[in-house]
Amino acid sequence: MELLQSMRLFARLAELGSFTKAAESLAIGRPHVTRAIQELESSLGVRLFQRTTRKVTLTAEGEQFYGRVQEILGNIADATSMFDPTGATLSGRLRVDIPTAFAQVEFIDSLKEFASAFPGINLILGVTDRTVDLVGEGVDCALRIGDLPDSTLVGRPVGMATLITCAAPSYLRAHGAPERIEALAAHQGVSFLSGHNNRILPWHFRVDGADHVHVSQAAITVTESHTYVQCGVAGFGIIQALGISVSHHLDSGDLVEILAPYRPAPRPVTLLYPSRTHIAPQVQAFTQWLLERFPQIHAQWLEA
Repeated sequence: MELLQSMRLFARLAELGSFTKAAESLAIGRPHVTRAIQELESSLGVRLFQRTTRKVTLTAEGEQFYGRVQEILGNIADATSMFDPTGATLSGRLRVDIPTAFAQVEFIDSLKEFASAFPGINLILGVTDRTVDLVGEGVDCALRIGDLPDSTLVGRPVGMATLITCAAPSYLRAHGAPERIEALAAHQGVSFLSGHNNRILPWHFRVDGADHVHVSQAAITVTESHTYVQCGVAGFGIIQALGISVSHHLDSGDLVEILAPYRPAPRPVTLLYPSRTHIAPQVQAFTQWLLERFPQIHAQWLEA
């Protein structure tokens, strides 16, 4: 059992590259992690990690050992859950990051179903619009919207998200509702400063089957999705947001969709996780649940 625990500590340290982060993620003291790794290296007779003041990286021997450890831990997890079709015996930490736009009642209510189905999984939910370093920050998987840059991460498509262009009735009464894309030049918008590249995100429209890009004249610029929508509701200007994030406002009349004939093509929604030879069982369970549940979370605005 001590060897198994040491393997788990070793795998977590290899993934996070930090003794402190590994200890925090496992809710144990840092000295315990340090001592366990030292004892493991001593028993194996090799150095598994190169240690600097800033980072901990695997040695060549550590890389080889990591591959075998992942396989062993995966086989143990599969063996201990093989007779439980409900998955109730699955346990362990699972950190999932989602964009702020998805932190809506529909998604959170559905996530409660996952937590109830897998009570042994310690679910940690991160909500952010910035780029997250999955490996460096100990994130097991993350939902992302739109086209993804080339990376070493594994991407699993889960659906398509609809974008809605809309504005508050007070804004439309004061400035009128544009009926064509060209009319947007005379209007103000709420601009969103991307946390991925620190640039203003343009609006997209579908015109005669082709993508048309427009950068609005900004009445205000924001860096967070919830605030972006609230600025639209307040009447600062036109916004273009995910349907799921403006659904309630459209139903209540706080926002009104405009330029509906020019709705842009739906954006892909992808679940990302680090590339590994073995995916942790709790990540596999979450992936399968998400593939089944995501299109139902808000059928009006999410296209499977």
